[in-house]
Amino acid sequence: MLKRIQRKYALSEQGLKNTIQGTVWTIIVNLVVMGGIGILYLLMNDFMDTHITGSPLPKTWIYIVLVITFIVLSYITHLQQYKTTYGLVYEEVENTRLTLAEKLRKLPLGYFGKRDLVDLTETIMGDVNRMEHVWSHVLGYLYGSYISTVIIAIALSFTNWRLALATLWGVPVAFILLFGSRNISERNARETKEKMLVVSDGIQEGIENIKEIHATNKEEIYLEKINKDIDIEEKSMIRGELVTGLFVNGASVIMRLGVATTVLTAVSLIVSGKIDFMTLFMFLLIITRVYAPFDQSLALIAEMFMSQVSANRINEIYDTKVATGNEVFEPNGHDIIFEDVKFAYDDEQVLNGVSFVAKEGEVTALVGPSGSGKSTCARVAARLWDYDEGSIKVGGVDISTVEPEVLLTDYSMVFQDVTLFDDSVKENIRIGRRDASDDDVYAVAKAANCDEFINKLPNGYDTQIGENGTKLSGGERQRISIARAMLKDAPIILLDEATASLDVENESKVQEALTRLLKNKTVLVIAHRMRTVEAADKIIVLSEGKVVEEGSPKELKEKENGMFKHMLELQTSSEEWNLK
Repeated sequence: MLKRIQRKYALSEQGLKNTIQGTVWTIIVNLVVMGGIGILYLLMNDFMDTHITGSPLPKTWIYIVLVITFIVLSYITHLQQYKTTYGLVYEEVENTRLTLAEKLRKLPLGYFGKRDLVDLTETIMGDVNRMEHVWSHVLGYLYGSYISTVIIAIALSFTNWRLALATLWGVPVAFILLFGSRNISERNARETKEKMLVVSDGIQEGIENIKEIHATNKEEIYLEKINKDIDIEEKSMIRGELVTGLFVNGASVIMRLGVATTVLTAVSLIVSGKIDFMTLFMFLLIITRVYAPFDQSLALIAEMFMSQVSANRINEIYDTKVATGNEVFEPNGHDIIFEDVKFAYDDEQVLNGVSFVAKEGEVTALVGPSGSGKSTCARVAARLWDYDEGSIKVGGVDISTVEPEVLLTDYSMVFQDVTLFDDSVKENIRIGRRDASDDDVYAVAKAANCDEFINKLPNGYDTQIGENGTKLSGGERQRISIARAMLKDAPIILLDEATASLDVENESKVQEALTRLLKNKTVLVIAHRMRTVEAADKIIVLSEGKVVEEGSPKELKEKENGMFKHMLELQTSSEEWNLK
């Protein structure tokens, strides 16, 4: 039962314990409040006797002590209830976001290829925020109210079961009505979430492509589409809240009908002489409080239903299988061996039995038409994705048996799309090795030809370079990426043609830096331009996920009707094209 609740509301082990504590203290608070009503009933009972007999109120000091005790207990229990339903929950929110971030850090790269990053961000921020409200405002109150109401109902039934039934019959009926609308509420919540993600995607797309939107005069078309998506989301939200609100208010009305049935039943019993006026008075006092624990829960129970969509999205991340393996990686050298490797992306077969060897100390280039599997080979070689069949060994060790983070200590990657952080130049380079000294950073920056432009920056190595290095040119960003890889000094280099989008001057400087980086390493190069692999030791030609040619540049150039030779001829002819 407890495990089901934990799963249902995406709670951690500590979060479940916090919910139990909040429930217990809610029960205690409700019973203490009922105790206060009991004191008031006793006081009024004695007051009525005194009024009838004309004698003074007996033992006044006892009531003073009881009232003081009630106030103290009420303060203590309400304080504890607040701490367990609010204070501890905020820690749960922090822990949940950290747990999700840690989980995402360990997931294979293929997972992110299948998920929209806006969607993942919404899960970590929006869905957790929605669950926080449920954890703090609903769960403890709701379950505590269930249990305390059952206790109160049992106690009242010993006084008069007819009045107890007349007082509390509306509670289960109200919740049956409300829970009967659950599927409708959850369906509306899913629909609204989908519409909201469409809006978020559209806004992010607009920000990322703002230059293209302005350049093509598409501002009005873009804004019109965003406004339309926002209107659709707003209508979906209003419709969902209206339908749920009707059920919530209907349940509240049904529950409050207990007041009328209590009075009518009590009058009937008084007339027949089965109870006295003070019994009616006691039940009327109880009515003023017995529904109160459910008031807040009823108002927010619709949110609890809608939270199931958020809980399911959080659990989906929790349930995703992470790449695991040994914490020790001790290869015998760093030859990379592909043996009949197969990999499918969703239902699309990308690699279909790829086999080759990338030897230590050599540059192995992967070439082929777009979609042939070049980038996929590089990613499965570093276990950024896990292959489906076959094996990939580094130094005789199957990489599928090694924990990815341990494996990646022996890899450096330099790709076209450089990722930099809104930090100083120095700290962006130091990511390659966090314990590196400033002198180490300066040395690799000089070796990567970064020194000349860094010294021209306003604060040199301490200059903030903006989000993803927006204050730097493409060539400068690429050289920082190479300096980072040099600092790491890993024995295996994965290189996705880093000079493809650079001008002649920057290309020359980056290539010079790469020459220093690649020395005596196992290098796997993803090549798009044939002339960049003429100095490679081996070329692997891929087509439709298979190795179709393999050999040195000289061997493949001389091969009649070879794919590499054909691609080389096509690129050579295209380079001769000019404007006339």
